[in-house]
Amino acid sequence: MGANPIAIPAERHDQLVAVISHVPHLTAATLMRLADGRATEERALLRLAAGGFRDMTRIAAGHPAIWPDICVQNADPIVDALDELISELSAIRNVVSERDRAALLERLESARVARRNLPTTIPSTEAMSEMRIPILDRKGEVAAIATLAADLDVNIYDLEIAHSAEGPQGVVVLVVETVMTERLQGGLMALGYRPSSRSLGA
Repeated sequence: MGANPIAIPAERHDQLVAVISHVPHLTAATLMRLADGRATEERALLRLAAGGFRDMTRIAAGHPAIWPDICVQNADPIVDALDELISELSAIRNVVSERDRAALLERLESARVARRNLPTTIPSTEAMSEMRIPILDRKGEVAAIATLAADLDVNIYDLEIAHSAEGPQGVVVLVVETVMTERLQGGLMALGYRPSSRSLGA
């Protein structure tokens, strides 16, 4: 089936999953509660929520029923990971409070590099391009783009939807092989889309 099993002790598994699954969900839920609480006084707040906020809080929309059991059964590693997160947030709070541009840039850059180095199924970024396709926020838009790519024998290695706070539109962001961008762009333009692309190897 293409899976790559990883054999690790159960306790170590719980510690790792707390960092990459459980705490991210709790963090997204907490950020969403923070914004929702502020929105009771500032009604425009959630209307201004754009791609970054939506990306960070997307998992908070998941059904909450499974999480009490998960958190109770894995309380110790989750609390440890939360303590580490709180320490990191406290550190960056101090950096911002002290107006330390250099320290802030260093932290953001290390996070950017770490994010870009996440394991991926993409063969090599040198051979890949990012394609951005403005769309209207209506049913069937993403399906039409994915179907066109399949019809043109273009493999989509990654797909992201960025919503706009300015109105009923958004952007579909695809990662495809650079050699296939011209073919896909031509097909998209024939359907009335206005795509743009850039090489990830640049």
